[in-house]
Amino acid sequence: MFGHFGEAVVRARHQQSVSRGALARKTGLPVAALAEIERCSSVPSHGVVEKLSGALGMQVDELLLAAGHQPEWLSRLLRTDPAEVIRVLRQIEPNLAEAPSLRESAASRVLETEKGCLFKGDCVGWMRGLDGSSADLVFADPPFNLNKDYGTGVRDDLPETHYFDWSCDWLREAVRILRPGGALFLYNIPKWGVHLASWLSQYLEFRHWITIDIKFSLPIPGRLYPSHYSLLYFTKGGRPARFSPPRLPIETCRHCGGEIRDYGGYKDRMNPKGVNLTDVWTDISPVRHARYKRRKANELPLKLLDRVLDIASNEGDLVVDPFGGSGTTYVAAEIKARRWLGCEIGECGPILERFQQLDREREDLRRVRSKVNTLFTPASLELRRRHGHDTSRYKVDDAEMPAVHEGSLFDWK
Repeated sequence: MFGHFGEAVVRARHQQSVSRGALARKTGLPVAALAEIERCSSVPSHGVVEKLSGALGMQVDELLLAAGHQPEWLSRLLRTDPAEVIRVLRQIEPNLAEAPSLRESAASRVLETEKGCLFKGDCVGWMRGLDGSSADLVFADPPFNLNKDYGTGVRDDLPETHYFDWSCDWLREAVRILRPGGALFLYNIPKWGVHLASWLSQYLEFRHWITIDIKFSLPIPGRLYPSHYSLLYFTKGGRPARFSPPRLPIETCRHCGGEIRDYGGYKDRMNPKGVNLTDVWTDISPVRHARYKRRKANELPLKLLDRVLDIASNEGDLVVDPFGGSGTTYVAAEIKARRWLGCEIGECGPILERFQQLDREREDLRRVRSKVNTLFTPASLELRRRHGHDTSRYKVDDAEMPAVHEGSLFDWK
């Protein structure tokens, strides 16, 4: 249950046509203090809640419930005697527990490829038209409600309770369409990751909170510098159908090829395919160069989706992304031989453009893949050779390492 106390106070004020100044006078609170309360989601002290509820003609618990904050006595009653709560509520409203009628919304097909289809329209209604238990992987990078400009048809400045409710609407559909063992990856800022992870935990099994180390704004006065995104990883049921994380090269100095971390006496025991992938990803760079960036809004790099698809899908699996954006998920799925379905409510031009230049995308992904499942990249081996770093204790033969790995992943047509 997502709560935002400040928004509930504002709604109650507006319903009673009471200005902030008038409410401040009624409660004896400074106007600046009331403005801060209305801005924050957290509940103030009990004394302040009593003053506000009294001035608004509400009971304390009534105001708390309107704000989405469940009083402790109600939480305890729901846990200890849920049948009685249901009985009382049904006496008040007999049809209260009936599921609402959900309608699909029309979405028009704008692209069809060998592996997938892209639709233009609202993602919630579109997902309602998809079969249940049909998707092997759902990846979602929704708007973050930061008032960014995503073009016509996309609103990114909702009240926080509305944004949370909307998020639950599309996530509920994502849960429904996932197969048992399927994976859901949700990319968002930590503020929303916290709340949405809590909600998702009711329906899916939490596996990882992956930290993506990317700075996403300018420093904010009075706050720590925001420098990471959250990538939530959940599965439907206790055991994932596929879990195959790639290995990464040893991190080396870009000037001399020397190891950033000293592996000491463990060098000869290291897997020649690379080091284990952790839940902190520091090697994902934002897309900023004009060669790769197709739209004004942010877009995800191919490396991120290549990694997600490696972890949780096989060739031929169905990947669903309800927020098309620049189309990175669809491009990665197409090249890596995954079936895919997608939806975008805004401008689809950047996605169509990428599919017209798919050979270039393949080449970009080849470069990404040359740094996967290997202990040293060819470039780092060459730097080590030039600067005299000893590689002999590692299980790697630089004379035999090709510039690009061979295998099915590189036999793309």
